[in-house]
Amino acid sequence: MYNKKMENYFSSKQVSEKTELSIHTLRYYEQIGLIDGIVRDENGYRQYSESDIVWFQVLNYFRAIGMPIREMQEYTAFNNSEVPTITARREFMEKYRRKVVDQMTELEKTLERIDDKIIFFKNLEDSDKVLKDG
Repeated sequence: MYNKKMENYFSSKQVSEKTELSIHTLRYYEQIGLIDGIVRDENGYRQYSESDIVWFQVLNYFRAIGMPIREMQEYTAFNNSEVPTITARREFMEKYRRKVVDQMTELEKTLERIDDKIIFFKNLEDSDKVLKDG
């Protein structure tokens, strides 16, 4: 993914602290192929490069915008694609944006239905007060 020669290396604990991802998540992301080429030291401990940390931050960003892991894997696969990576990633993000806009539209409709229900119950409360006071 990146040229890892001449870089500083960090332990799992250090990367966890820098990225706010748990050590378990770091290993999981490696296991499912979201990050590869993790170097190990002479004792077999993972040693992460600065570029690995940057990539984990990208993955963190994707999680923050609600991207499912399956789609993160799809995005990561562009590294091995014949399609120019920048173009493929832009198209991917445009597609993901459309998906998010569709979700927002559905959430707005849901919020309207919830607001209607709240008004319905407020009206019931008001009519109940009138009956009790009357």
